[in-house]
Amino acid sequence: MKIKFYKMMASGNDFIVIDNRAGIVKQPKKLVKKLSPRRTSVGADGVLLMEPSAQYDIKMRIVNADGSEAEMCGNGARCAALFSHTFLGCGKEFAVETLAGPIQACVGKKTIKIKLSDPSDYRDISPIEVSDGIFYFYFINTGVPHVVIFEETIDAFPVKKIGHEIRHHSHFEPQGTNVNFVRILDAGHIEIRTYERGVEDETLACGTGSTASAIVSALVGKCSSPIEVRTYGGERLKVSFDQHMYDIRNVYLEGKAQFIYEGTIDTGTAD
Repeated sequence: MKIKFYKMMASGNDFIVIDNRAGIVKQPKKLVKKLSPRRTSVGADGVLLMEPSAQYDIKMRIVNADGSEAEMCGNGARCAALFSHTFLGCGKEFAVETLAGPIQACVGKKTIKIKLSDPSDYRDISPIEVSDGIFYFYFINTGVPHVVIFEETIDAFPVKKIGHEIRHHSHFEPQGTNVNFVRILDAGHIEIRTYERGVEDETLACGTGSTASAIVSALVGKCSSPIEVRTYGGERLKVSFDQHMYDIRNVYLEGKAQFIYEGTIDTGTAD
């Protein structure tokens, strides 16, 4: 028996997507570690397993490249939405179960719009010391934890080095955090670079990181919704939300998702 998979991409985040409604993948961690390496296997930031949901239209499980299971992934959610609409019988608008709670998906002709859960755990500016000195960060949870650090320029910034140190800093134990370095362009535009927990590297984009960075930019008075986020991979995402002082509601992330190719995996290597 073989398992069919689809390689998908959203904003430079790439995923292996599998219809797991019949429970054919029994050891996700083993599967991910086999398939995620880029030079010796399929290569991906993680695997999305689409499974039945008792309450909602479909369930999305996100297994990072290191085998850890993530609560939420904005770019992955757009891929999951397109996949579910195309192959699993979901309509243009439907609900997806995640570990971070249900999210709403709307599949359009050119873009996928995701309504995320309301952010939580916002923390105002705080110092953190790493090998290169002291950085001042904000923190917010947009389904997964995110640090946001504002910089005047991020083009040559050592994202992997500093991001790794902050991600593993004792301040964020035990779960760690994603780390976003943000440059404000104007009141409606920002650019970001993100070190992702679980991938353990800089990625070309991060949906929940883009959302976190946009929201924090608004909370500190530098931007207002809607906000266009320029990712490291070059794609631009749209983040919109309702804001009343520090109360953020009705958060939407909008961008593209696409199929790259499909293939099969021998069960001997995937299960």
